[in-house]
Amino acid sequence: MADLEMKRRFAARPDRVFAFVTQTEHLTKWWGPEGIELGEHDLDLSRPGSWGSVMHGADGNQYKVTGEVYSVIQDKAVTFTWAWHDENDVRGDESQVTFSVEDDGDGGTDFLMIHSGLPDDDSADNHQGGWTSSFVKLVAYADSVTI
Repeated sequence: MADLEMKRRFAARPDRVFAFVTQTEHLTKWWGPEGIELGEHDLDLSRPGSWGSVMHGADGNQYKVTGEVYSVIQDKAVTFTWAWHDENDVRGDESQVTFSVEDDGDGGTDFLMIHSGLPDDDSADNHQGGWTSSFVKLVAYADSVTI
């Protein structure tokens, strides 16, 4: 098993960043790596329950991922399961993702993403690339939203 940890700093307050990473209206603006289009989705990480998305690559491939939100601490942290589906829509190995936000003491936010329980180092490396690219979009989105 392998784990992945990534940190980002935002100028926005923690409650705003928490909204950006949990609420549908914001998630749909940055979810998925650069060059990937978000298609069918049920992206609401603000409450316990199921979630899912289908992303479309420029190569015509579809990438489906689903999970279950099982812990939400308002304006602090959300934890959910994560599993990719194969071309036959069979759900693969499940891992866990936690997004947490904390006041940085200067009016901004320290954001931490932990993706744990990945099958191996190759999977962690692939997910790091995807999350890194997605967070480029998240930072750009957060910078563009009036607070």
